[in-house]
Amino acid sequence: MTLDEALSGISGILVTPYDSAGEIAPDRLAPILDRALDAGLHMPVVNGNTGEFYALTTDEACTMAREVVALVGGRAPVLAGVGRGLRDAQQLARASADAGATALMVHQPPDPFVAPRGVVDYLHAINDASGGLPMMLYLRNDAIGTRAIADLCAVPNVRGVKWATPNPLKLAEAIAACDPAITWVGGLAEVWAPVFYAVGARGFTSGLINVWPERSLAIHAALEAGDYAGANALIADMRAFEDIRAEEMNGTNVTGVKAALQATGHDCGTTRAPSAWPLTDSQQSRLNQFLKRNNLI
Repeated sequence: MTLDEALSGISGILVTPYDSAGEIAPDRLAPILDRALDAGLHMPVVNGNTGEFYALTTDEACTMAREVVALVGGRAPVLAGVGRGLRDAQQLARASADAGATALMVHQPPDPFVAPRGVVDYLHAINDASGGLPMMLYLRNDAIGTRAIADLCAVPNVRGVKWATPNPLKLAEAIAACDPAITWVGGLAEVWAPVFYAVGARGFTSGLINVWPERSLAIHAALEAGDYAGANALIADMRAFEDIRAEEMNGTNVTGVKAALQATGHDCGTTRAPSAWPLTDSQQSRLNQFLKRNNLI
C-alpha cells in the first residue's frame, strides 16, 4: 500500500501501554496491532494524542516509534507523531526516520506564542531533521486562517492534513486553496467522518481500532462506497464509546480506550495525569453496556 492510499484509509492511533510501575511497555501492543492489521487497518499511528504524546518524555516517544515500527514489521506504513519544542521535534523526527517510519504526523505547536509563519519554519526544520520524510500536518485549530494553512501545506514533503476541528466549511475552503495532491484526513474519528467526506476529506483517524477495528473498517468501506446511510448506522452503534471519551473536556479520551482494553483482556495500564483515571462508576457502567451489546466482552 502506498502512503497516499494509507492516508486515505484509517489512521489508527495506538495507545501507549504502561506496565504496573507506570513505565512504557510497547510489547503489550502486539495482539492489539495484530488484530487491527488482520482487520485491514491501513496505517498504525504511534505518538498520537490517544498515545498520550504529551504525557511521554521525548526519549519514551523515540522508543515507542522504534518499537511500533518493529512490531508492525512492514505489514503497513507507520505514521510517527512528532512535536513539542523544536529540538524535541527534531530529535523525534530523526529517531522516527532511523526506526523506519513511513511518514511523520506533526502535532500543531501548543506554545502560547505561535506565529503562523513561525510554524512554516518549524516544519522546514523538522523536514531537514528527518531527511525529507513525508509529513501529515495535525491541525487542531483553524483560527490561523486559510491563507496560513495553504502556506503550511506548501512546505516540501507535506502530503496530508489531519483536520481535527469541527468546521467542515473551513475544511472545504482549505481544500480549495491548497495543492490538490494533498490528502485531507478527517481527524475527529468515526463520528465526524461522514461530514468531512461530504466536503472532500478522505479517510479518518480512529482510537476505536484499539478495541474494535472491524467496525472502523466497515465504516470506512461504507464511506468509500458513498453509502452515507450505512456508515451512519454503523456509527450509531459505536457512538456511546466516543461519547464516553469526549466527557470531562475530552479528559477521558484515552481513559475510555484503556478501560475498554482492560475489559477485553488486553491490559495496557492506566493513563498518566492530567488524563482522568479511572472512569467514574457511571462511565464504566455505560462502557460495559457498550462492550456487551456489541459482543466485545
